[in-house]
Amino acid sequence: MNGEDPQERPEQIRNIINGLERYNPQAAEVLEAYLQQQCEQKFCDCNANRALLKLYQLNPDRIKDEVITNILVKAMTQFPSPQFDLALHLLSPSQSNPGPNSTSDLTEAVAKLRVLNAQLEGAQYARFWATLDSDDIYADLTTDIAGFEETIRVRIAQLVSQAFREVQVDVLEAWLGLDDAEAVKKFATETCRWKVSEDGATVLIPANPDNEAKKTEIREEVSVDMFSRVIRRAWEGEA
Repeated sequence: MNGEDPQERPEQIRNIINGLERYNPQAAEVLEAYLQQQCEQKFCDCNANRALLKLYQLNPDRIKDEVITNILVKAMTQFPSPQFDLALHLLSPSQSNPGPNSTSDLTEAVAKLRVLNAQLEGAQYARFWATLDSDDIYADLTTDIAGFEETIRVRIAQLVSQAFREVQVDVLEAWLGLDDAEAVKKFATETCRWKVSEDGATVLIPANPDNEAKKTEIREEVSVDMFSRVIRRAWEGEA
């Protein structure tokens, strides 16, 4: 998953973000259309999206709230990474750090997305799904992102596979936000190509370079010269 420089990036977008066109207000329309393409085709180009946010900084009259929230949601799918915070820092203080009396739709949306991102970054997956289901506004914020929930589940599964060799089905059910054990087993076997134990209680994850136990050997090279210095200091201390 390369959200910084994806292979799907067309030449036109590459020319914009790497040249003087990134300062052209007219380029905002091109980058907005490209963001829509990302949302529909399930890939992410955080570099191009940040270029769009920078254009919004220079041209506040062009700001579109829905575009900003879509950029943040796409950045969120790259967890764990700094992409969400990098995008967030390109918003104005009133948008990214709303005050107690702030009532705009955008500031409320940003605040809610910050909560979701913090839970994903903190590996609080069960809490993430509970929060996502707690308010209809979350569905509104993610509706433009095709396959949002599936993308999150696949990413969680990737991270789980880096840390575990086996996980109980009920635990994985909470982490993936699925409805029942059968849904977990189907996702594990069909999407992840994992196996389920004979008793059906545990998901078995194949060994990989990240989750495989490795023998570590610690060798210390001690030279005769090092011993001689220690002995010399001991004699000097006694004298």
